[in-house]
Amino acid sequence: MMRELLITIDGPAGAGKTTVSRALAERLGYQYVDTGALYRGVAVVAMQKGIAAGDEEGLKKLCANLSLRFSRTSQGSRLLANEVDITDLLRSPDVSMKASAVSARPAVREFLLELQRKLGREKSVVFEGRDMGTVVFPDADVKFFLEASAEVRARRRFDELAPDSDITLASVTSDMKARDHNDSTRALAPLKAAGDAIVIDSSSLSIEGVLECMLNHIETHKSL
Repeated sequence: MMRELLITIDGPAGAGKTTVSRALAERLGYQYVDTGALYRGVAVVAMQKGIAAGDEEGLKKLCANLSLRFSRTSQGSRLLANEVDITDLLRSPDVSMKASAVSARPAVREFLLELQRKLGREKSVVFEGRDMGTVVFPDADVKFFLEASAEVRARRRFDELAPDSDITLASVTSDMKARDHNDSTRALAPLKAAGDAIVIDSSSLSIEGVLECMLNHIETHKSL
């Protein structure tokens, strides 16, 4: 019987984490948890309530009365905030920037750290995020850090968003560079690869190529 593993996949926006994490979880028969969606969920509710990203007390009160949970439906995994489906609101550029900002606030990180660790207790799970292998699960069984060039990541995100908006590639690139800077330089849990993470550059790899690389490393880990 295959060992039940806790697997983390970290990396910057546009590196392909979401697609790869979902595919890996499906291939292994594991649960998939998009932790970025949790931060985006907090950002959506904060925006709806007019709470600024720097309002620590306001965010603390928001989190104290906020319930976030994933629900499996015929449409895939959906995120509910206080039982209201907010999934379709999560991917806008405004929410992305707000999520990057609120993710640096101690009140939000404390709230979601507890929630994420609760979800990870059963193992057999793939966690996608930015500090899964460094902060949330430093003792994870297998850690990956997925990266790609800024140009490749911006193009991927633009292709994802363009059909439903009037954004430009230049604006996506600018937003992504700003978010990269915010995420990598913040004092609290900056974006970086864990010392024992397996770093994979997806710039020139297909999804299947990244998956094959990950599965090979997982097989090696299982045999240790």
